[in-house]
Amino acid sequence: MKNKKAFTLIEVLLVIGIIILLAGAIIVAVNPGRQFAKARNTQRKTDTTALLNAIVQVMVDNQGSWKCDAAPSLPTTTTLIATPGGIDLQPCLVPNYLPRMPLDPQRGTFDTTTGAYNTQYNIRYDEATGRIEICAPYAELGETICAQK
Repeated sequence: MKNKKAFTLIEVLLVIGIIILLAGAIIVAVNPGRQFAKARNTQRKTDTTALLNAIVQVMVDNQGSWKCDAAPSLPTTTTLIATPGGIDLQPCLVPNYLPRMPLDPQRGTFDTTTGAYNTQYNIRYDEATGRIEICAPYAELGETICAQK
């Protein structure tokens, strides 16, 4: 009788168990949900900074004052950048300062038929200090995302 060499059932099950444990550890370490949330927060940071820079550029072009017929003044209380129900900055910023209005990656909406939009970003202008603040209230992972100038 020939001596056959092969893996025992215990050895095969042990290797499969180790592979399952390693795969589980990798999935937990990578955590795709968290990675997507980080990517959305990065987009929010980029959007708030772009909006702020565009508003400041409008003011620079007008010798330090805000001038826009669609939005005669910047709000001094926290106001949503949206139509309807908020301040409409699109005619003031697009296309001269921004190619399009930035929208929150999860909650922002734009209706192509009516042109109504909701960025889900807030703006507030402090007249006393001259500071403008744009925030993303729906930031994930407990982050606070605001851009100020």
